[in-house]
Amino acid sequence: MKLTRRDLMKLGLGATALAAMPRLLAQAAPASSLPLITKAIPSSGERIPVIGIGTRTYNSLTEEIRSVLTEIARSGCTMIDTADNYAGGNSEQVIGQVIAENSTRDDVFFATKINVRGEAAGRQRIDRCFSQLRTDKIDLIYVHNLVDTEVQLGNLREAKAAGRIRYLGVTTSSDNQYGELEQIMRNHDLDFVQLDYAIDNRSAEARLLPLAADRGMAVVTNLPFGRASLFRVVGDRPLPEWASEFNATTWAQFFLKYNVSHPSITAAIPGTTQLRHLLDNVQGARGQLPDAAMRTRMEQFMATL
Repeated sequence: MKLTRRDLMKLGLGATALAAMPRLLAQAAPASSLPLITKAIPSSGERIPVIGIGTRTYNSLTEEIRSVLTEIARSGCTMIDTADNYAGGNSEQVIGQVIAENSTRDDVFFATKINVRGEAAGRQRIDRCFSQLRTDKIDLIYVHNLVDTEVQLGNLREAKAAGRIRYLGVTTSSDNQYGELEQIMRNHDLDFVQLDYAIDNRSAEARLLPLAADRGMAVVTNLPFGRASLFRVVGDRPLPEWASEFNATTWAQFFLKYNVSHPSITAAIPGTTQLRHLLDNVQGARGQLPDAAMRTRMEQFMATL
């Protein structure tokens, strides 16, 4: 039976309870039935799911990795993040093979990176990305770890103007590069920035995240589990009961929902090699996200551990 607002009023639910109904219903719903959370890429308005996968260790095509790449296309959490030098250069090849075999190219968002110096070498590496991923269009290519940034951004702009890539950006995973990254963000029009961020690693909040918002740049976060240190901190502790208020049922979801609830963060890409971890992580992209007050509560809770 469907209850209308008038029916609820007759049952004695006042305005406060009515305002809370969407949240309460979301808490009670099965995780898989909750809506997928998406955010807009500022430079285009295109919306993407807030959780993807990182593929740094995809050395070879195992059945487990095949399962992960097959399920990510089904899940709606579309971003597959890789790089030309991940896993000795094998990661792109592994991903390209599975996506081509499954005919799911249209169901995923390819993000890769180039890590090379020199104009000619950069163009060759870009071409190799297309060959390895078995596609004629790549959604996003970054200059990885700010290597030869000026030259390689020129190469990527050329590829974007030719319609070969849709977005470009730069990456880092170290606060030692934050000063350089800030200058690049101020001097260049970028679609995306990728950087490290976690509930126990919030250095980027001071300058980089506000700057990304001001400059209209999407932010993708790597290392959202704090280089796995967060799981060591919580150990076998149960989740606090109030985590249900934003539909978190595991620590992975707790950490991911904290991460992507920052207003300036567009998506997170936890490294994912196991299907059970993928199925857990993608639930972090469903239901509710913590608001500002809840984020503070989460930070304070983690500080006590």
